[in-house]
Amino acid sequence: MNVNTFNDAAQSLPEIFFKQPPDCGLILGSGWSRILKTDSEIARVSYADIPGLGAGTVVGHTGELLLFERHGKRIIAFMGRRHWYEGESWEPVVMPVELMRRMQIKKLLITNAAGGINSALTPGALMIIRDHINTTSINPLIGSVVAGWGARFPDQSDVYSPELAELLKNAASECNSVIAQGVYAFTTGPVYETPAEIRAYAGMGADAVGMSTVPEATLASAAGMQLAALSCITNMAAGISGPHLSHKEVLEQTRKSAPLMSALVDAFLKIV
Repeated sequence: MNVNTFNDAAQSLPEIFFKQPPDCGLILGSGWSRILKTDSEIARVSYADIPGLGAGTVVGHTGELLLFERHGKRIIAFMGRRHWYEGESWEPVVMPVELMRRMQIKKLLITNAAGGINSALTPGALMIIRDHINTTSINPLIGSVVAGWGARFPDQSDVYSPELAELLKNAASECNSVIAQGVYAFTTGPVYETPAEIRAYAGMGADAVGMSTVPEATLASAAGMQLAALSCITNMAAGISGPHLSHKEVLEQTRKSAPLMSALVDAFLKIV
């Protein structure tokens, strides 16, 4: 991992981002960037202007860093993410977590769009990630130990905070909505999974599958952040629904689910 990349990125940001530790950080996945409600905007920076992060290549990721106030709290939001499958190494993938660590953020909410494996999770459902399965053999902690990223062998027994999960459930109750909890399986992408793979993941205990979140969660947990993660189920996984999967389908479902996604995140930020 090239620490100089993170140094250059941090130095490129306006000083206001580091002046006061935000109360909560957000990493918003496919289709989630449009859901934010703000009281006042403090600063906004394009990913293209952050060295080592850069503009994304995936439709549905706005590609902007936003510092704003809401409910009397200071919030930092990475609107969109970079993915391992984009082929640009780990630095841009985990850049949001490292920058937020340097901003002294203690609480983090990560969101994504995911395919449903559990038949009870139909498109439009929201799922709190209780735990995850890394189906790959890779993670961003491979390599030299980076200062601030925890021990050489970090415990991953409790990556996702039960306390923050409870706040998400309370937020859902405020929105008069039912929210599920489940296990998220991480694959590298960019291909969708085969039906045989989905059957294997189901046998492993996975409820949903996607191509993000776990790398960021792995690092955030190792670095000592309190973490919650939330999936919008946008389609049923391969072999469960129709014969064809597409990113267009993912974006269409997040558009439909946006009002609930927005209300839930806003209610969470009010009580976090």
